[in-house]
Amino acid sequence: MTGRLFIFGLGYSGLEIAKLAQAAGWRVAGTCRSAEKAASLAGHGIDAHRFDGTTPLPAAAIGDASHVLGTIAPGAGGDPALRTSAHWLRGARWLGYLSTTGVYGDHGGDWVDEATPPRPGQARSIERLAAEQAWLAIGAESGVAVDIFRLPGIYGPGRSAIDQVLAGTARRIDKPGQVFSRIHVTDIAGTVLSAIDQARPGAIYNVADDLPAPSGDVVAFACELLGKPAPPVIPWAQAEPSLSAMARSFYAESRRVRNDRIKKELGVVLRYPTYREGLRAIAASRPSGGAAT
Repeated sequence: MTGRLFIFGLGYSGLEIAKLAQAAGWRVAGTCRSAEKAASLAGHGIDAHRFDGTTPLPAAAIGDASHVLGTIAPGAGGDPALRTSAHWLRGARWLGYLSTTGVYGDHGGDWVDEATPPRPGQARSIERLAAEQAWLAIGAESGVAVDIFRLPGIYGPGRSAIDQVLAGTARRIDKPGQVFSRIHVTDIAGTVLSAIDQARPGAIYNVADDLPAPSGDVVAFACELLGKPAPPVIPWAQAEPSLSAMARSFYAESRRVRNDRIKKELGVVLRYPTYREGLRAIAASRPSGGAAT
């Protein structure tokens, strides 16, 4: 299946999805924040439009989009794509929304899946759950298939433990029992394209890899790949006062995210099933010629 895919938010994940869709023969359009980025994307065949989240896009921007994906974080006023453009979305064949596994809240390191009732504890996760419900409501009202993709920590080239180690910002914080799930940006794109080909109205998918792990383990492995000494372990009580409010909020919750549904229903085969494969690929792609092992 191909058509015209419109993506609200051509950021880190949105752009990866756009590139994969283009490679599969889709016409791709979407939004970004600056005129400079819009011009750059246009040079790569993406019809990009500036969007500030408050001013509605012209009709020609979304135009004949058969599929629409939302990636922009909501705020207290709701999802900006729906707030400004909901009337255009009702004519699409498929709608998708990138949400967060944060909607499950804290589970003390236990496993969650799509049947786990959401109980978000962070304000941003409460807003995400409200946005999910709003996208699903649009689908229910108009008969359009809607897929919700719940994402954990996202990493990939330019945004990984490899980059943190090279920048000298990597830390190994030890909070006993704390684990995080994560997903490589390439596998987000692959899952979204698989879902578009098999749209199931109202489907919710956890898009996570197979190996939840403490962040310190990931940093240590990145150092191993780069042939660098791992930074010292910092006990949580010592690290907490120096963390930003955002960082502390991430450490306030712990859960392991199951991904069985994307494999069983969509036939997804993760390119990077754990952070080890993902970091190896990132390290090997460095201009210096690869990783030390």
